[in-house]
Amino acid sequence: MKRRTLLSATLGLAAAAFLPAARASNGRVVIVGGGWGGLAAARQLRSLAPALEVVLVEKNAAFWSRPLSNRWLVGLADGKALQHDYRQAAQRHGYRFLQAEVTAIDRARRKVVCPTEELDYDWLIIAAGIREDFSPWYGVDRSAAEHSRLNFPSAFADSDGHLRLKAKLEKFTGGDLVMTVPPMPYRCPPAPYERAGMIAWWMKQRGIKGRLIVLDPNQPALSFDRVFRDSYRDQITYLPQARVKSIDPYKKQLSTDFDTIDFDDAILMPPQQAADIIWQAGLIGQGSDGKPSGWAAIDPVHLHAVGDERVFLVGDQIDKASPLFGHYPKTGQMAARLGQIAAQQIAARAAGKVPEKLLPDSTCYVLNRIEPMEMARLETAYRFRGDGLIQQSVRQTYNPQPDNEDVRWATGMFAALGF
Repeated sequence: MKRRTLLSATLGLAAAAFLPAARASNGRVVIVGGGWGGLAAARQLRSLAPALEVVLVEKNAAFWSRPLSNRWLVGLADGKALQHDYRQAAQRHGYRFLQAEVTAIDRARRKVVCPTEELDYDWLIIAAGIREDFSPWYGVDRSAAEHSRLNFPSAFADSDGHLRLKAKLEKFTGGDLVMTVPPMPYRCPPAPYERAGMIAWWMKQRGIKGRLIVLDPNQPALSFDRVFRDSYRDQITYLPQARVKSIDPYKKQLSTDFDTIDFDDAILMPPQQAADIIWQAGLIGQGSDGKPSGWAAIDPVHLHAVGDERVFLVGDQIDKASPLFGHYPKTGQMAARLGQIAAQQIAARAAGKVPEKLLPDSTCYVLNRIEPMEMARLETAYRFRGDGLIQQSVRQTYNPQPDNEDVRWATGMFAALGF
């Protein structure tokens, strides 16, 4: 199967995909996680390998899209368009949806353990996403971490974080609102800067007398720094290369390497790692220092776990793909493409064939500014170099007169996921 055929297969559904999800003789694929990667894998498997039983396990009843969610936070998008029912997608495309939290993965016995049942698998796709690591700020103080998660939500990880953040913004009447940016790598790199610009626009529109203090431990985001200075000088204080050393979430005070900042409210985005279940399953890679890298170790060509060809890992949770560029960008489309590739790998192996070597791609739309509207499109492509290493190329274009290209892209992606 050619790459073009694979990546376009999600746009059409073979008649066999409507087969009931009964246990098939060819085996069972269990997919852990119903994000972009898990959904894309489920849809693709029903097209490519209709004889395989596919079970998608996800603790939430509905999918929530993080792409376009910054628009929704400031009233520029309808929340209903970002939510989709898992059961309807499963019924439409012929796989089983199990709403449950996965408590353990037993790779020796090939079992996925949930509170109500254990699922045997022949192949396993884990698309569990990320967890937030508060330990650099709070050490082992779990109560401080939970206080921050509930009261200063990042809207990066848990399913209801966006609701809490929107409620927080609606109540914000002024003062210093601090927003921390995670150190690289993290989910959707432009998202915090896009959110900062949108919140600043929202504050300006409402006449809120306050400022958003953006603490960024990374190198300056130059294109956003320009917009912040040109359009939101009175609303945003942007501090690049400002690492947060510690936070007192109860006193609302934090310390960087150079300063101590008191705040009235906050959006706290801590460092990110692969989800808890990746750690439980023993799938975390090692860094050059021999310590856990924090991310799931993969075979970068075939996407299976290192040392376990029955387990495939896709999406934001995975470790470096190449020494030439490091991590794939942790975007929704990247997760979906990786899910499709993992499905192709399993379908080929189930049929006794050698899987084709495929690489993903990613497109990301970012609203740099609301008024006047300015949008950036980031396209990332990959190829195998002559020595077998994966090489990355990035193209960034600006559109000073966008026409909801990001909304149309998201609508097409939702359809490709099966909604």
